[in-house]
Amino acid sequence: MRKNVWLAIVLVMILPVMFFTVSCTKKVVQTEPAKTTPPEVSKASDETAGEAKQAEQLQEDQLQAEEAAREAAGMAFVNENILFSFDSFVLSDQAQQILNSKADYMRTNSGVTVTVEGHCDERGTEAYNIALGERRAESVKEFLIDLGISANRLNTVSYGEERPVDTGQNEASWAKNRRAQFVIN
Repeated sequence: MRKNVWLAIVLVMILPVMFFTVSCTKKVVQTEPAKTTPPEVSKASDETAGEAKQAEQLQEDQLQAEEAAREAAGMAFVNENILFSFDSFVLSDQAQQILNSKADYMRTNSGVTVTVEGHCDERGTEAYNIALGERRAESVKEFLIDLGISANRLNTVSYGEERPVDTGQNEASWAKNRRAQFVIN
């Protein structure tokens, strides 16, 4: 009987504790994380963005190609000299063809100003070669003016024999040095 009393006392004490703990426990509410959906982007706007990017890239490529072509034309303009016969400032047919293409370049690039440099070979006195170089540069300038290029876009200078392209002592070298050369300012 004593066991039963003790058992009854333990039960009486355990039951309220269990009842209290069970009834006081907070229910855990399981919440699923809110599903964030990316903003819906329509395929049409993706395609439009892609087309815009392609158009922008195409335009950039075209600008680069145009700039490269302009640079190449400028290099061709500068690198092609007008050659003269010995002791002459008369423009040959070939020189006139070259000057026609140079005039086309200058018409296309209206902001370009040019200095025409007159050069001679080493034969002759220094004063004579300076004068001949000036006549060669002026001859080129006058031809370009006749083709419609404004005179204020053309300057001339003579270096005579001071700046040879080829320092050889033969006719082939001297022929290269008898020239009008172009510098874009």
